[in-house]
This record gives sequence, structure tokens and C-alpha cells, in this order.
Amino acid sequence: MAKELQHRRPFSWYVTFYATMAAIGGFLFGYDTAVISGAIGFIEVRFGLGAAMLGWTVSSLILGAACGAAVTGVLSDRFGRKKILIAAAALFTVGAVCSALPNTTAGLVIARIIGGIGVGMASTLSPVYIAEISPAAYRGRLVSIYQLAVVTGIFVTFFVNAFIAGFGDDPWDIEYAWRWMFAFGVVPGVLYLVLLMFIPESPRWLMKQNQEVRALDILERMNGKHAAKSELQEMLKLKETDAATLRELLAPSLRMPLFIGIVLAVLQQITGINAIMYYAPEIFEETGIGTNAALVQTIWIGVVNFVFTLLALWLIDKVGRKALLVAGGSVMAVSLFAVGYGFYTGADAGLMILLFILLYVAAFAVSFGPVVWVMLSEIFPTRVRGRATAVAAFSLWLATFMVSQFFPMLIESLGPTTTFWLFAVISVIAVIFCATIVPETKGKSLEEIERLWDKRG
Repeated sequence: MAKELQHRRPFSWYVTFYATMAAIGGFLFGYDTAVISGAIGFIEVRFGLGAAMLGWTVSSLILGAACGAAVTGVLSDRFGRKKILIAAAALFTVGAVCSALPNTTAGLVIARIIGGIGVGMASTLSPVYIAEISPAAYRGRLVSIYQLAVVTGIFVTFFVNAFIAGFGDDPWDIEYAWRWMFAFGVVPGVLYLVLLMFIPESPRWLMKQNQEVRALDILERMNGKHAAKSELQEMLKLKETDAATLRELLAPSLRMPLFIGIVLAVLQQITGINAIMYYAPEIFEETGIGTNAALVQTIWIGVVNFVFTLLALWLIDKVGRKALLVAGGSVMAVSLFAVGYGFYTGADAGLMILLFILLYVAAFAVSFGPVVWVMLSEIFPTRVRGRATAVAAFSLWLATFMVSQFFPMLIESLGPTTTFWLFAVISVIAVIFCATIVPETKGKSLEEIERLWDKRG
């Protein structure tokens, strides 16, 4: 009967509105992903960076994001989802301002770490918040709004980068263009900070704080009175007021969801997406085209990423999480192998490399991009969701750090052919893992998913 009610429940525009506001945290993630790809070439010349320092300048933000993700679970369980999201927006804004000002590499790295802490907190908590306010029937597409915000940030910022880079001559670009690219991040940071003031607290967090009346009021606004009472009853059945410790995450019933969450988070990053997003202009320049042409080609990545993420919003609650992961991962593996082959053949392979990079981005955008964030927000029980998601997100950011730090060195030592073939092999491993281990969670309430792990435990 509960499942029938979920399918009959009308789509709530209140939920969509609040989910969209919370998802702007994804725009911050996307902005920082894209802004560094446009700025890094100018920063490299301005500060005379070698491969190792180039990787460190890019990955310093990611180190901050890993730290932000690591503390988010404890902080959000104690102070609530809304307050920690507001703190994340403030840190990102401060980081954007400070990144535009330094005259030393050390100053830039410190500023990027500060902004990264905010990005890590928002990336961990935004999907969790959206999942906790969403009806099961629409949770996939609503959490996927977060990933849409990520790719929108990338899409918009690629255009901003190209516009700023074309505004002056080469000396101006080297001294000032990258500063304006970073400074533009203040706009989404302040917007996010203001909008977060108007979202309600997560009803599931309120239930953990024994605030049933406030939780019911918010659920009624989101899902209607009848559905809200039904959902509240499900929460009461599974209610446990004490927050879990990190040691309790290793309890038999929690080991499998934690294992799946960590592995999916790591696989999302080490299949190569951020190597392409952070270093796209440098990759295209390897094919022999100039800097301006490389920045223009990078815009196509943003367009494809945006369009296919929109497609994912439509597919994720129809096709299901697991099927998208397996199909998308397979296309990613083939595309990465073809990109490596394009570099192997060398001459006149530029168009082939561009097309298969775009195919790879399209496959990622309908699978590992949105689906992993959806699953991280829904596979953990409410009692441990904040901390478990933080552990998985920390693993994700650690993997992102490794890719961004070592990709320039891999290109320099192994060459692009071997590097992209390595990513292709990892994508094959990801497909096998998703086909054999990952469960389907489409259409299940968060409480039904929680009972699934209890049975396995």
C-alpha cells in the first residue's frame, strides 16, 4: 500500500524549489572544477610552475574539500543540515575572494584550501539534505538536480573563462585574467548564502532531535497531509535518537552500504572525469591546437555535460540506478580506450580525440555523475547518514585529489596514450563492480532501503 501511495503522490513543487536552492552547492563544485581549467595555464606561466607544483595548485582545493567532507557528518548531525550548508557557502565565498588576490603560489594555495573546505561540506551535505526532504518516487531526479547544478556551474564557467581570456592580450591574461576568473565565484557564493536562509531544516534530522511537530509541519508542506503522516510513521518505526559513532559504522548491517558507498565514490573520480575537467585545455593542446582553440573546444565539454545530465534527470527514476551505472560505465571504457588510441596514432587524430572525449563525458553525465550522488544520499540509514556520507565523500575527494595531483605527472612520464588506457581499465572494473555488487534502490523509501541492509546484516 505504501508503494502505491508513493506512485500516486503528486509531484511537489515545494520540494523542487527547496531542492533547487540546496543544490546550488553543486554549482559551487562545478564552478571550481571549471574555473581552474581556464586559469591554470596562465597561473603556470605567472608563477613558473613545474608538473608537481601545477598538480598541487589544482589539487589544493580538493585537499580542502576532503577536510570539509570529513567533518561535515559530525557537524551536520550535531547542528543540523541547514546551518552547516550556510557555513559552507560562507567559506566558499571567502575562498573565492582570497584566490583572486595573491602574488605568491603559497597564498593562492591557502585561499583554494579555504574555498575547498566549503565545497567539500556543500558537496557532502546538499545531496543528503535533498534526499531527506524528497518523496521516494521522485528522489532520484530531485537529488540529480545537485548534479545538474554541478554541470551548470561547469557549463557557465567555461563561457566565463573563454570571455575573460579573450578580453586582453597575453600579458594581461597572465597577470589578471585568472584573478577575475576566481573573483567571479563570489556571485554564486553570495547567492547560495542568501537562498539558504529560506530553506527549512531536514525533517529527518528534526526527528532525530525529538522535534516531531516541526518535522511533520515540514513534511506536510512538502508532500501533503496524508503522505506526511504515513512518512512520519515510517520514521518513528526506525527512530534511534543517538547519533552513531564511527566505530558503529562497521556494524554487520552497515558494512555493505559503507563499502558500496566508498567504492562508488572513488570509482566516480578515478575513471578520469576530473582529469578531463581540470586539464581539458592542456589535453586538447596535446593534439597540436593553440590555447584559444583549446578553450573553445572545452566549451563543447560543458554543453554535452549539461545536455546529458538533463537526460539523466528523466532516466534515473525510470530506468534505475544500477542499469545506468552499468551502461554508462561500458561506454566510458570504450571511449577512454579510443581517446588513448587517438593519441597513439598521433597525426590528424584531434577530431577523433575530441569526439570520444565528448562521448565519454555524455556517458558519465547520465551514469556515474548523478547516480553516485543519488546513491550516496540514500543507501545509508538515517541514524548514520550524515557521518557515513561524510566518510564516502571524504573518500571521493581523496580520490579526486590523487587524480588532479598526479595527472600532469602521468602525462609527462607515461604519455597520454597509457594514461587514458589506464582510466579505461578502471572503468571496466567499475562496470563489473556495479553489475555484481550494487543493489537497485529505485522507488524505495529511505526507510525501505534501511530495512534492506538490516536483512543482509
